[in-house]
Amino acid sequence: MNDAMLEIVHGRANAQIDPSLQVWGWEIPVYLFLGGLAAGVLILPALLELLSGKKPKSMALRLAPWLSAVLLSLGMGALFLDLSYKLHVYRFYLAFEATSPMSWGSWILLLVYPVALLLGLGGLTDDERQRLGAFAGKYRLASLVTWALGHADALRRPLLWAAVIVGAGLGIYTGILLGAMAARPQWNSAILGPLFLTSGLSTGAALLLLLRLDEHERHVVVRWDVGAILAELVLIAVLLVGFATGDRTSQHAFWHLTSGPWAAPFWSLVVVTGLGVPLALEAIEIRRRLPLAMLTPILVLIGGLSLRFVLMISGQASSFREFP
Repeated sequence: MNDAMLEIVHGRANAQIDPSLQVWGWEIPVYLFLGGLAAGVLILPALLELLSGKKPKSMALRLAPWLSAVLLSLGMGALFLDLSYKLHVYRFYLAFEATSPMSWGSWILLLVYPVALLLGLGGLTDDERQRLGAFAGKYRLASLVTWALGHADALRRPLLWAAVIVGAGLGIYTGILLGAMAARPQWNSAILGPLFLTSGLSTGAALLLLLRLDEHERHVVVRWDVGAILAELVLIAVLLVGFATGDRTSQHAFWHLTSGPWAAPFWSLVVVTGLGVPLALEAIEIRRRLPLAMLTPILVLIGGLSLRFVLMISGQASSFREFP
């Protein structure tokens, strides 16, 4: 045997010697949160226009596609900070692996930008188009802007469907990225994809509610947020039931979230603050037609961010090394 090719594999893991086995830091949950938020902000205005057949009235919804691109860029910035070999990021786009969630996610991230750009251009008013044309003319880009506006108008409905499909892919991917890791029982669940998508829709609706919406638009977005919160609560319940009725590793993951070290932030920040209280407040708003200003959306955003942090930290502490 060639001694230079000898590889030694062992399973030592001693908490006294290796006090921290975590690999991912704050950057990943921030990326997952901003990715889900970008998906929600992209999907909801597109769905509203598809259902009503009319372009959004408020500037907030007309500019939402560009806001989605900005949020995604910030999330990708956080992801870039986490990379050990930052100059190798281009390698994600040199190939496509159909069985790799990261490969799918890399290309979905790239698809969001042209869809968001064209959708945003198509939603501009005549005055805004004139100002954009005048600005582009200063840099000899008027012909390019005219070409883009023409395609944005001609392909408006296909672009709306593309926004829904690409946004849904982005939202689900953020959960599948974790769920595909079988070595972490806390993450190894098919529920994470739908859970992160519904959470992204809820936080996206919350962010839109912080902006100035038309009265009808606000009423619709509040109702959609209620539906997303209810779906999120159901998915969390299914996730916990799946853990509780699974094997010993799954039951340990259940313990992590229900009575273990992460039970307090999970129940207080995610379930109560981020879901239960906003659900009650939005039910009051719908029933009494009493807008509750900024409180409810802020709580939803806190809950969405907390969900990613709690699952990320508890998942990294959950592994088969806990079971001899």
